[in-house]
Amino acid sequence: MKRGSGILMHISSLPGKYGIGTLGKSAYLFADFLKQSGQKYWQILPLGHTGYGDSPYQCFSAYAGNPYFIDLDRLKDEGLLEEEDLVPLQEASSERVDFEKLFYTKYPVLRKAYEKGKDKFKGEIGNFRSQNRHWLEDYSLYMAVKEAMNNKSWVEWDEPIKQRYPEALRAYRTKLKEKIDFWVFIQYEFYKQWQELKEYVNGIGIKIIGDLPIYIAADSSDAWAYPEIFQLNEKRMPIVVAGCPPDAFTEDGQLWGNPIYDWDYLERTGYKWWIKRMEASLKLYDVIRIDHFRGFESYWAVPYGEDTARYGKWIKGPGIKLFNALKIALGNMDIIAEDLGFLTQEVLDFREETGYPGMKVLQFAFDSDEENAYLPHNCIKNSVIYTGTHDNSTIKGWFKDIEKEVGEHARSYLKLDHEEGYNWGFIRGAWSSVSDLAVTQMQDILGLDDTARMNKPGILGGNWKWRMKEGVLTDELAQHIYSMTKLYGRNLS
Repeated sequence: MKRGSGILMHISSLPGKYGIGTLGKSAYLFADFLKQSGQKYWQILPLGHTGYGDSPYQCFSAYAGNPYFIDLDRLKDEGLLEEEDLVPLQEASSERVDFEKLFYTKYPVLRKAYEKGKDKFKGEIGNFRSQNRHWLEDYSLYMAVKEAMNNKSWVEWDEPIKQRYPEALRAYRTKLKEKIDFWVFIQYEFYKQWQELKEYVNGIGIKIIGDLPIYIAADSSDAWAYPEIFQLNEKRMPIVVAGCPPDAFTEDGQLWGNPIYDWDYLERTGYKWWIKRMEASLKLYDVIRIDHFRGFESYWAVPYGEDTARYGKWIKGPGIKLFNALKIALGNMDIIAEDLGFLTQEVLDFREETGYPGMKVLQFAFDSDEENAYLPHNCIKNSVIYTGTHDNSTIKGWFKDIEKEVGEHARSYLKLDHEEGYNWGFIRGAWSSVSDLAVTQMQDILGLDDTARMNKPGILGGNWKWRMKEGVLTDELAQHIYSMTKLYGRNLS
């Protein structure tokens, strides 16, 4: 990875008139802003079809894109929608994403587009379906059945379809053909729009860093279609679920609830499921940030039914065997290892063995002494330094809540002052480090407080809602970022 910098900004946070950021005009304008600012990378969160709780880390499929990100103006240009079809979504628009409103307003509009598009693009849809059959058939059937079952999780479905009896699968494919075809159309449009955006972004010299959650959601087509790759009982219920142990931030740990892989089975089958998943991700992104990377060395397994993650235990994961299999199948991959959290020497050795750069978070650098691994002077070249991630406070919010000594340490180390702005001082600290890549959130570029925070871990509801206001991407702001980027040699080709 050559020396460079980038900005973390999820698609949902882009401005626009339809209630959520999309793959439309604002995405292209943001790419242009990155170019003008001298940036080499655009980092986003997972693009998946979000479920209950709206988290991009809990999706209905490891492959399917989020229908909310489909640009409606593009559908109108294709002749699939009329201007009056878009009025309900314009009325729902706001500076924060209202996912409930979107659910009730965007899907009816997308169904109107499907009615006109299913014949107009019949050939292209057929080709897309053939090329993605290995995941698209299960996903589209899953979504159609889920809708027919009042959106209940698959573990609550009628037993024949829950257990995927062949006769039940045939019956539902016939009965729900139109609904299945709708979900195929949705993915066709998403992937078409995403690939066009990615080609544009790459064409102006910017790479996209995508985010790959280590786990998939319990309520997902993957868990339903491939129960054998997870630790489930004969009733398809989890035996253990994922989370992380208690720490300084969460007294009871974090109970994520995801099913945990049966790594022995995956090894016996040559890790084929993971190879397919990674292959698809490499087509979507230029660089992949793997979330919770330490879980491949050892994972925190909590007995199913526990109310907290407190009573879990560490269990060894696949380690380097998985990544050796991926490398044999797919060649060298540009990967960032999210190696935050409780790190043992075994985890550090594992990451070193893979050769992938780990993460340094500047907000974690000032709560101890000069040996803190996140301080810029302790960073190594093969790393990615962040001012903060989507799980952190904004810089402004961080200074409001931290202990006095921590703030004094940060101010002294980074030579922060109000004239420059604490946010810019933090960004300067990251940009001036030796880490090959430096990344900051768009919220910190704009100097926003914690009302713009993207996610507060362990809290269900109220997250993932922030959107950038129209008109803030000025030439003056781009020049300011460019000057700092050039000063620290991060804009060189």
